[in-house]
Amino acid sequence: MEPLSGIAEADAALGRRFPLPTAALPLARWVEVRRLPGAGVEIEWNLDDTREGSPGRLALYAGHEPPPGQLPDDEVDATRIELAGRHVTVRRAPLPEAIVSLRPVWELRWRTTSLHLRLTAQGPWELPAVLAIAASVDLETG
Repeated sequence: MEPLSGIAEADAALGRRFPLPTAALPLARWVEVRRLPGAGVEIEWNLDDTREGSPGRLALYAGHEPPPGQLPDDEVDATRIELAGRHVTVRRAPLPEAIVSLRPVWELRWRTTSLHLRLTAQGPWELPAVLAIAASVDLETG
């Protein structure tokens, strides 16, 4: 993974504006922007998980190729839903080895005509909150 200096470099790597969520996100302690192998970029919000029950991380991948795998297939529950006119694969894994604020993990994947997207939410997220963030990803810019 190659660190990028900010959102402008993410835009340049994609050849268009990076599609950010418009929904309010929890307080972030720091944000990382990086290019992943292939033609994709991921923005990772490392959240303030100092309060008990707070989620630890949210990451959004956008790229011209599918994102690299993250979850072991034998530990994942998966389903397919329609969300805001998009067909989204929703996967969940318990991640028992992770610290509490990073488990479980929700992974949502969908595709537009030009981009593959993956939203990863780690920690005690409620699925409706993760779905609301995914539905808010602004695909119109760029």
